[in-house]
Amino acid sequence: MTKGRESKPHIGIYGRRNTGKSSLVNCITGQDIAIVADQPGVTTDPVKKSFEITGYGPVILIDTAGTDDSGNIGAMRVDRTLKTIDLIDLAILVITDNLWGQPEDELVKKFNKSNIPFIVIYNKSDIAAAETAFKETVAQKTGTLPVEFSTTDKRNYETLISLINEKIPEKSFKTPALVGSLIKPGYTVMLITPTDIEAPAGRLILPQVQTIRDILDNNAVSIVLKEIQVEAFLKKTGIIPALVITDSQVFKTVDALIPAGVPLTSFSILLARLKGDFDSYLKGVHKILQLKDGDRVLILESCSHHIACDDIGREKMPIWISAFTGKKIEFDIVAGLDPFPHPITAYSLAIQCGACMITRKQLLNRISEIIKAGVPVSNYGMVIAFVQGIFNRAVAPLI
Repeated sequence: MTKGRESKPHIGIYGRRNTGKSSLVNCITGQDIAIVADQPGVTTDPVKKSFEITGYGPVILIDTAGTDDSGNIGAMRVDRTLKTIDLIDLAILVITDNLWGQPEDELVKKFNKSNIPFIVIYNKSDIAAAETAFKETVAQKTGTLPVEFSTTDKRNYETLISLINEKIPEKSFKTPALVGSLIKPGYTVMLITPTDIEAPAGRLILPQVQTIRDILDNNAVSIVLKEIQVEAFLKKTGIIPALVITDSQVFKTVDALIPAGVPLTSFSILLARLKGDFDSYLKGVHKILQLKDGDRVLILESCSHHIACDDIGREKMPIWISAFTGKKIEFDIVAGLDPFPHPITAYSLAIQCGACMITRKQLLNRISEIIKAGVPVSNYGMVIAFVQGIFNRAVAPLI
């Protein structure tokens, strides 16, 4: 499954083979984006498609392989399908032919375990109507009656769209502010953005772009500088910013440049508050003081990118932590939403990036597994500030 790269709400389409999941995706979007055929098993891997729900906003639809697939390859397809449940905000379970059994029971069990709201669609009702007794059985198992639907004549289409809007968590449609609660109209915010080797040529990295937009949306003033320009700018203009936000990798340099009374934080820490478990991150960072020789630390990147020689997560972070602790520590790096190389209990600490490329739901699903296992978890920016001796200043604007 391609990693989640959108902050839009994700809706997963699930069910057995040949229940019309791909046809449903095409019907909802009004486009022939999913391959449809009479034989079962046409969809082999999860497929994502953006869709705008009029009056509500954009969502991502995920078409999945049938959960009743068989054989070695089929089992791999089912496994990929089930993994998408960690990515979604809402599920649509597609059934047909008055058929309900173990595959449906298992899906409902997983939806409930992950606190995923879901809608049951009885598809192909133009061919075989849902029997009254069957609908009552579904209602008993799920707490809701199935919606009779047909991708051929689009019966109950508006009902389905209304249910999507009703069932999807309200917070999934909202775009929380990165800095909106920290600034007022007219405030000047200084963004310090070193040229990042991981950013595509000629572009800023996503957290920087998101922050600039949020500042403008809140009618404040954004000043963007490289770290080597800060000292001369402050002397020449006399401007005292209301807030300074820096890339974490130049935290120590910026801390020395910005007057002590000016609030200072980082893009990564802002994202930690926006998307992550901020309180757990604050507590988890202190585990660094307890690391011992042979301890294993898990570093979590939520995107995949070309690995550079001075990559912040893969290269700089291990060096900084090792130097701070003076211990021989083992580091594992996991990109995207890939599985951990060892059982989570093998780790003494997990460090999560800002997660700009995935949704809050996806991130919380990811780190909740770690927290439930009793493993401390923290954030890139917090860890960097901690080992460089400026943790209290870096988190003060947000607590």
